[in-house]
Amino acid sequence: MRTRSLEGSEKLAYRERLKFKVTNKAGEVKGKLKKAEGDEVSRYELKAHLIQQLIPIGLMALKELLESEVKRLVGRRYSRDKECNRWGRNPGWVYLGDQKARVAVPRVRRKNGGEEIQLKNYQEMQNPRQIDDLTLKRVVSGLSQRKYEKAVIAIPETFGIKSSSVSRRFVRASSKQLRTFMERDLSRHDIVTILMDGKSFGRNQFVIALGITMEGEKILLGFIEAGTENHRICRDFLRNLIDRGLRTDNEILFVIDGAKGLRKGISEVFEEKSLVQRCQWHKRENVISYLGKDDQEEYRRKMQAAYEQPSYQKAKSRLLSIHRELEKINISAASSLMEGLEETLTIHRLNVFSELGISFKTTNMLENVNKLLEMTTGRVSYWQSSNHRQRWVATALLDIEPRLRPIKGRRFLPKLRDAMKKEVSSLKTRQLQCVA
Repeated sequence: MRTRSLEGSEKLAYRERLKFKVTNKAGEVKGKLKKAEGDEVSRYELKAHLIQQLIPIGLMALKELLESEVKRLVGRRYSRDKECNRWGRNPGWVYLGDQKARVAVPRVRRKNGGEEIQLKNYQEMQNPRQIDDLTLKRVVSGLSQRKYEKAVIAIPETFGIKSSSVSRRFVRASSKQLRTFMERDLSRHDIVTILMDGKSFGRNQFVIALGITMEGEKILLGFIEAGTENHRICRDFLRNLIDRGLRTDNEILFVIDGAKGLRKGISEVFEEKSLVQRCQWHKRENVISYLGKDDQEEYRRKMQAAYEQPSYQKAKSRLLSIHRELEKINISAASSLMEGLEETLTIHRLNVFSELGISFKTTNMLENVNKLLEMTTGRVSYWQSSNHRQRWVATALLDIEPRLRPIKGRRFLPKLRDAMKKEVSSLKTRQLQCVA
């Protein structure tokens, strides 16, 4: 079996500076090793090729680094103008990528007292403080602890890579990520909209909150683990966000899927400072689920067309017309449509549907985050504990957040805030009139 040449590694062989990228090669090498199974010649050639091209590059750059430090301390060879002398070499090891590699370490001693000087670069290369983060990225990217050792390039110069050590590193790094995620200050963000939804992990639910700032940036605010999306869980979760600095001096638009527990929890915590937009996609699919297959596509199309109307009056008029039709063919579907209908039209009523409807008419933004989360956590076949789940979720969300793009129509967010202020003020006026 012929093995393809590793073009990336060949290019690295001609570069003078260290670019030891084991991570980029691990998947490729694992595939080649798998293809070469049963062919000892191919496996030997592949390993020999890697040894010749990858490890020497890192060791050669390290050797130059150590020699430059020695030269700075003792000067050129045979020179006598420095206070230190070379004193042979000792066997040692350093980290290259996340692997230990054996090296010959130059020794330096002072001329008078004979005190040995430690090379700073050698000490730095022995410090594994960056290894936890590197291991974390690899594990999160899909290399489980059990398969990790196979994915790492098998070469004689490396040692100390075991699944147990990788697990310990991942636990340390992910615990740090969990603490960072759950305790970070929210007061510096001016949040105008919060999307909330649940994601299942076996028998458990994670309620996740995604905030939208006045600049249109997406910020993952936090999560809470629970058995169900009941209102007490939602209430405690929101109060925790406030304790962490979530600003409540302005109204906030909540976009949810229609879960009653979420809705009640929002009302208890934010009272008149909140407006709720129920996901139009969830409402449509809930109504359609009551209908027979012959009617589903027709009414899915009709409801979609109704919700796409730019004004509140037109959208509501069409939906009421659909309700009258449904009463004749399926009363349960008609009742489902009317339940919470006004809250599915909140952004219509605020007169911002044309500008911000694409972003806030559904919970799609948070659904997309959940899909990215599933790409990471879906690889885990067994959750050992709640801490295990939470560490993975926090690590994955922190990895996802920098990749989230600003929302469409973000320049209209000030208009949304002004509209919410007017809506809340009008609601208070009506309530006072009713009391009077």
